[in-house]
Amino acid sequence: MSLPCDPLLPEPLALAVPGVRTLAPYEPGKPLEELAREYGVTDAVKLASNENPLGPSPLGLAAAREAAAGVHRYPDDSGHRLKDKLAARLGVSPDMIILGAGSSDVIAMVARAFLGPGRNAVFSRHGFAMYSIYTMAAGAEGRAAAALPPDHPRMPYGHDLEAMARLVDGDTRVVFVANPNNPTGTWLVRGELEAFLAGLPDHVVVVLDEAYTEYVEVPDFPDGVEWLARFPNLVVTRTFSKIYGLAGLRVGYGVARPGLVEVLGRVRPPFNVGVPALAAAEAALEDGAFLERSRRLNREGLARLAAAFDAMGLSHIPSTGNFITFALDRDGLEVYEALLRRGVIVRPVANYDLPRHLRVTVGTAEDNERFLRALREVLA
Repeated sequence: MSLPCDPLLPEPLALAVPGVRTLAPYEPGKPLEELAREYGVTDAVKLASNENPLGPSPLGLAAAREAAAGVHRYPDDSGHRLKDKLAARLGVSPDMIILGAGSSDVIAMVARAFLGPGRNAVFSRHGFAMYSIYTMAAGAEGRAAAALPPDHPRMPYGHDLEAMARLVDGDTRVVFVANPNNPTGTWLVRGELEAFLAGLPDHVVVVLDEAYTEYVEVPDFPDGVEWLARFPNLVVTRTFSKIYGLAGLRVGYGVARPGLVEVLGRVRPPFNVGVPALAAAEAALEDGAFLERSRRLNREGLARLAAAFDAMGLSHIPSTGNFITFALDRDGLEVYEALLRRGVIVRPVANYDLPRHLRVTVGTAEDNERFLRALREVLA
């Protein structure tokens, strides 16, 4: 049986739902293996995907290796042991936690549960790309609010909460807020974010994306979990991919009121977090020494990169994540390609409407110096 297709579109695309037809897929950082295939560079350093340069939590890695012997069995779909540990750590009940294959999986559940045709979601212009992708895939309208201007005295390119609030209307069902934000590294302080949440109507679910919260070392930074008692439609998402170093295992979680978690559970894929990932995350929660090493390395690396950019006359966006985004006097892709040929992978952010910027992950001291040497060569 033949199906009617739009003759102006490739056949599979014509069969897709309208939102999928118009969205651009997520662009991940270039893998080391791909660089070796394309450029023949085999000793590259990857500073593109905000991974922990120290590797995985040693406790998490050991637990994953031990658990790998049981991968012929499906995981515990409830993830009760990890939920119990998270609940104790966060001061909430286990029924307020939902697990995902990374925090992006939980964000996708929110979109599936609350967005659709005739509805819209609001996010910042330079917000995480998956907010727009999940919104469009659900058939909803994505509304990108203008960001704070480049010359803003405190937070250039950051979330403009007033602009976001103006885009909320009766059809808005989700508002996405990243704190800190990727790719800008910008952050919101307690008072301004709390006032924004308090001003939103009751029919709006707010996703507070805190993927980088464990790296934050700035004053007056809020902990979204503390607001769950006050804001019933708040979902706080976090991940083990960043500071815990478990990006390849794909495990994250959301924290919300039990009723909201129950709704998200209706669209959660079964067995979405694997056996090694559950074990690794549970063990990594106890690895306080590794987290402190990671924070210290990141603190020193951010300071080193910022100072080097200042010395080179390159403006950069203040960051409290494990990355920093800096400006160039030319097309960012041009510099990105030149760095690739020198064995350094960073992240172009033209898809975030920042065509003359690049984002670099904080690496080890050696990684950072290699990047800076290569950047000086390119700009010279």
